[in-house]
Amino acid sequence: MWGFLQERFRAQVPSDSSSGMTNQGRTALVIHGGAGVMDRKAMTAADQAAIRAGLDAALTAGNRVLSTGGNAVDAVNAAINVLEDNPLFNAGKGAVFNAAGKHELDASLMEGHTGRAGAVAGVVTIRNPINLARAVMERSEHVMLMGDGAEHFADAQPDIARVPNSYFDTESRRKALLKAQQQLQTGVKSKAAYFGTVGAVALDAAGHIAAATSTGGMTNKKWGRVGDSPIIGAGTWADANCGISATGWGEFFIRNAVAHDICKRVEYRGDSLRAASDYVINEEIPAAGGNGGVIGLDAAGNLIMPFNTSGMYRGWIATDGSRGTAIFKD
Repeated sequence: MWGFLQERFRAQVPSDSSSGMTNQGRTALVIHGGAGVMDRKAMTAADQAAIRAGLDAALTAGNRVLSTGGNAVDAVNAAINVLEDNPLFNAGKGAVFNAAGKHELDASLMEGHTGRAGAVAGVVTIRNPINLARAVMERSEHVMLMGDGAEHFADAQPDIARVPNSYFDTESRRKALLKAQQQLQTGVKSKAAYFGTVGAVALDAAGHIAAATSTGGMTNKKWGRVGDSPIIGAGTWADANCGISATGWGEFFIRNAVAHDICKRVEYRGDSLRAASDYVINEEIPAAGGNGGVIGLDAAGNLIMPFNTSGMYRGWIATDGSRGTAIFKD
């Protein structure tokens, strides 16, 4: 089924191997809700339906912006907000617990045609971290703010919603924390604990691209650990011709500057976006010992969603308006 969808994408949009790509006023949107070790047998039909509904709601929010002439930054912001407010995803309301039983959230956003970017890391009272990342991009001279500094910056932004840290508590994430801590005591490490992120990449009618990523990080993380999601070039990248949002084992995505590498392979080597992303996700990252996936698109609206895990929550609206959601590889 996934191979069939890939062939459909190739037929629906212009070839992604050409130069001087243009979207001719068409728009596209692709989102993810995290890649990971997903057990098909353990996920009930109701579970899968809820995930798909959450993805679909985010697609609708982002597409509402694009279909009314809005820009790519507004579109990814809107889509991410919906995912951050949904406790099923590890971002915002559904953020995982750290080792101290608290929540530390990260997010980043980049506008491709201007190169502007904003990011926050380790925030604890920001209901929608992507909104604060955007505020950093638009209202400060910096790219990334972290911890107390990011919180103090938020104090001066009256439109940034604040919540007590307990707002992010959910029973499912608490159970995941207890399981991770028990596994640590027994010397068993579950790779599933490393995954969970949301992201969006949009192409607007003006031909501009934006990418954004938001996460609650890694279950049971310590020492203020920060993954790839708020790091421009690792978890998020956008330029005039390419946008990427990543999800996976963050340490490996940082070491390999995954989001930037994919787009620059297109620019410098002349690779298609599909070829570049397939190589990085299915060869480079596994060879380094990591796993995960990315979503992305180019200036012609070609969509890519490669991953090397058993599943990745994802959704898309192609340039012809067709849309869909998926969880597993098929």
